[in-house]
Amino acid sequence: MRRLAPLLALLAAAGSLGLRPAVARAQEPAAAPTVDSIEVIGVRRTTRESVLNAASLSLHAAVGYRDLQRALRSIYATSQYEDVQIGRRSAADGKEILVVTVRERPLLVRATVRGVEKLSERSVRDRIELPAGRPLNAGLVERSRQRIDSLYEAEGYYLADVRAVTVPQDSDHVRVVFEVTEGRRVAISRVEFEGNQRFPARELVRVMKTSPEGFWWFQKGEYAEDQLREDLEQRLPAFYGSRGFVDFRVVHDTLLVDRENGKATLRVEVDEGHPYQVGAVRVEGNRRFSRDEILTLDPFAGAGTGSAPVWFDQTKWENASNKLRTRYWNQGYIYAQIEPRVEKVEPGDSLPEARVNLIWQIEEGRPAIVNRIEILGNDVTHERVIREAIVILPGGVFSQELVLRSYQNIGNLGFFQQPMPFPDTKPAGEEGDIDLVFRVQEKRTGNVNFGASVGQGTGLGGFVGLDEPNLFGLGKRGKLQWQFGSNINDIDLSYTDPSVFGSRVSTTFGIHNTRLRYTVADLGQVYTKGASVQIGWPLPHSRYSRIFTSYGLEAESYSGQAATLTGALRCNNCLRSSAGVSFMRDTRVDLPFATGGALYNIGVDFTGGPLGGSATYQKLDFEGRWYAPAGQIGGSGPAGNGVRLVLALTTKGGFVFGNSGPFFRQLYAMGGTQYGIPLRGYDEFSVTPHGIDPNASTAAVSRTAFGKSYFAATAEFGFRISQGIYVALFYDAGNVWATAAGFNPTRLYRGAGVGISLVTPMGPLGLDYAYGFDRVGTDGRPAPGWKLHFKVGNFF
Repeated sequence: MRRLAPLLALLAAAGSLGLRPAVARAQEPAAAPTVDSIEVIGVRRTTRESVLNAASLSLHAAVGYRDLQRALRSIYATSQYEDVQIGRRSAADGKEILVVTVRERPLLVRATVRGVEKLSERSVRDRIELPAGRPLNAGLVERSRQRIDSLYEAEGYYLADVRAVTVPQDSDHVRVVFEVTEGRRVAISRVEFEGNQRFPARELVRVMKTSPEGFWWFQKGEYAEDQLREDLEQRLPAFYGSRGFVDFRVVHDTLLVDRENGKATLRVEVDEGHPYQVGAVRVEGNRRFSRDEILTLDPFAGAGTGSAPVWFDQTKWENASNKLRTRYWNQGYIYAQIEPRVEKVEPGDSLPEARVNLIWQIEEGRPAIVNRIEILGNDVTHERVIREAIVILPGGVFSQELVLRSYQNIGNLGFFQQPMPFPDTKPAGEEGDIDLVFRVQEKRTGNVNFGASVGQGTGLGGFVGLDEPNLFGLGKRGKLQWQFGSNINDIDLSYTDPSVFGSRVSTTFGIHNTRLRYTVADLGQVYTKGASVQIGWPLPHSRYSRIFTSYGLEAESYSGQAATLTGALRCNNCLRSSAGVSFMRDTRVDLPFATGGALYNIGVDFTGGPLGGSATYQKLDFEGRWYAPAGQIGGSGPAGNGVRLVLALTTKGGFVFGNSGPFFRQLYAMGGTQYGIPLRGYDEFSVTPHGIDPNASTAAVSRTAFGKSYFAATAEFGFRISQGIYVALFYDAGNVWATAAGFNPTRLYRGAGVGISLVTPMGPLGLDYAYGFDRVGTDGRPAPGWKLHFKVGNFF
């Protein structure tokens, strides 16, 4: 320490001599120069003041490098300039001048796309985020280009090339064109799975809509992002879930694209987990329905009883849960909470297989009562007409099934735009009651139509008609029809009141005067004039069933070939007086092309005898039509507007007892679509009680072509595209017999084909193309073949 003392003294002396301040001054930065003026270079569209305001630099103040950096950022932030530089220079008088040099961005006139063919041009334009009239932003241009490229990749066009081209318009304006070279959609040549132990890859590929290209022309292997998402998130999980693999998940998916040949390999990694058997099924919280009633919906009935193992099916469990909800809703429990729970029991020493115990946890609440029913949008149709179609009533317990039926009944009226919005429910009070709101939109119902018509057998003609199915907004129907031409002259006037004096009794009055000359088979001329009245009586406690009583008086005259068909009695103005009674039950929905429900119709007519007239006979006719929904393409829910798929079956038959006398038209003829009972694929009148007549369309028809009994059936798979368009694949079968006793529905002639039905402003139109399997040639040998049938105007 003593040796260090002199050194410490020396340092202290140095400090007293001022050495420390010198060191400190050496560490301080040089002072920032003071700016005397700012010069702005390069502005044309903008102004010097806008640059200075953005820079926020003060004159006659020191400006350092941090101030310059902040000024640069602020000027760039205005998005008006693509290049900004700030420098210094000294004037001759020594003053400091800042020089701000800018290069302005041009204004965007508009952005367009070019080369778009395989996608919607609108969808591509929607990907562009470039506001017109604003300075062009290179970052937004690149972002838009990438968004267009991503759109093409999502649609499978991985080979698409997108370039953004800037086209100058003048010195300050530009246009941006996104040029697209689409190429072809990438084709998936192979689908590989990893992690699948229970099911081979080929079986999984069959589940997916995204499949590799193959030998056939329809196996294109085209890639679509949304379709692949549905495969991975819905179809594959549903496939595994229906086989008990509750824990299945898609771990990863990769599309490996070879951009040289446009081929791709789809690689999907899955984790299957293990399958679960069904254990116990329990119900908790139920009061309205007993346990046994609810377990009738159990899709795994018998599981866990020691029989063969039942594997859990997620889809069946969800469908059963929806049925249980519907059962509660139909009883008014619209607030019922039904939670389908799945409890997993992993395998162990005492349980060799994994199981799931299924529980319906129910919180019922109280049933909802319909407080009131509102109808909105009916500007023409009286509210009473709509309310008569509603089968759920205020004060009653809410029922989803009755609401749906009411919705369908209102649609069947044909007075409102389709599809109608489904009824709304809204709370009414604090007790859980509800109000129902039906919304409708009136459509034009009445029409005056005129034009040309044509029919196989009746030739070319014209028609003028007035038809109003909703007279005075009261649902009454009036119709006046006049058809005219060389082969037809028909005046038909009718009036229908579905609710006489506000009751449920209906009436129909009709008057007609007709002259027909049928050119097919030289049938001759038939002259008819007459009137009829029909009264419909509702059955008690039934909204869809009625008994009809009717009376008709008609005079007929014949000339030409038709006169020879009247038999031994050839009279002028032959009188037919007939009374009838019939039963009809109609529960069809979505008319005029039904997608559900059924129609039953059976009627008996008594002609002559005590009623008077030129002949005495009885006639029995029956008909049944059944419709079942088979699915839907597009749309959703009861108000969906997609294509409805329909399975339909029609059977009908008839018998004539006694002598029909001159009224040969009351007998049954079959074949074609124009004159008698339709059987597509065959000529008019060609199906006779004596077999197929190959000369029916060219030779004169004899009375032997008509029978006293018939049977016909049609099976149909239909596509109801809209309320006015219907396409169907059909299979027809039918025959006629000379006597009622000869009725034998095991001997039928067959036809099949495709047909389209349209409802047009000119009237209905039908076109069928059918193959007659049992047609014969003039030599009596089998000669099956195709035949086109059509009806236009008022003949359909």
